[in-house]
Amino acid sequence: MTESALGTKSTSETIILRPTRGWSALNLGDLWRYRELIFFLTWRDIKVRYKQTVLGAAWAIIRPVMTMLVYSLIFGQLANLDSEGVPYTIFTYVALLPWQLFSKAMNDTGRSMVSNRNMITKIYFPRLVIPISTVLSGLVDFFIAFVILIGMMVYYDISLTSAIWTLPLFLLLTIISALGVGLWFSSLNVLYRDVGYMLPFLTEMWKYLTPVAYSAGYITGAWKIIYAINPMAGVVQGFRWALLGIELDSSATMTMSISIGVAIVVLISGLFYFRRMERTFADMV
Repeated sequence: MTESALGTKSTSETIILRPTRGWSALNLGDLWRYRELIFFLTWRDIKVRYKQTVLGAAWAIIRPVMTMLVYSLIFGQLANLDSEGVPYTIFTYVALLPWQLFSKAMNDTGRSMVSNRNMITKIYFPRLVIPISTVLSGLVDFFIAFVILIGMMVYYDISLTSAIWTLPLFLLLTIISALGVGLWFSSLNVLYRDVGYMLPFLTEMWKYLTPVAYSAGYITGAWKIIYAINPMAGVVQGFRWALLGIELDSSATMTMSISIGVAIVVLISGLFYFRRMERTFADMV
């Protein structure tokens, strides 16, 4: 502590950095101290995403709408899949909202440590800041696309359900799932760059294992347990229940319960694995 020229006292804080060994504590309190950096990186990702684009943020609407139209033609008209009593277009669009948030977050977070190598190798900050800001930046696209959903619900004369209050919880479950999976892939991508090439293929496979284009009612028998391991299965069913009033039977409730448990396990294990690998990022990235 020193005396300044104006007679006031100023303090300085010394941070000592030591390499961790084995499974170290998460130290999540550091995230609060670096909250301004999280905000800055989130805002940076949003601006960079639409920099030098003609349509700008309109791409947040174009992607889900075009996907919905293709699904409606192939699965709704040609395959004539069941949409549980609601128009197939809105049935699909409601599922695409959380799915596109999840898939974008998973892909971007999986590559986030490699794409931010300049920051990682030069300055100290909690590395967890990078995947968190990457996931949060996708929320902007989600809310822009959600405006279109409101217009579609008005057009199809679909009223809000009494379960609408649960929608933020399912949105939180989407973020938890995306962050948990993204932490695993971002850590592994530093070690094995093949992970970055595998992510687009894995995303496509994961989409067809999630009831986006079809009803969860098509999954029967013992497959329901395996199907429920996918955390996005519970998210999609939850969104359709909260927004469209599609009823949940006992098997659907079981699916959502298992999906929630899997998402929490993936997040916690991802946090610990990311923290364990954190000390090697600057050397290997």
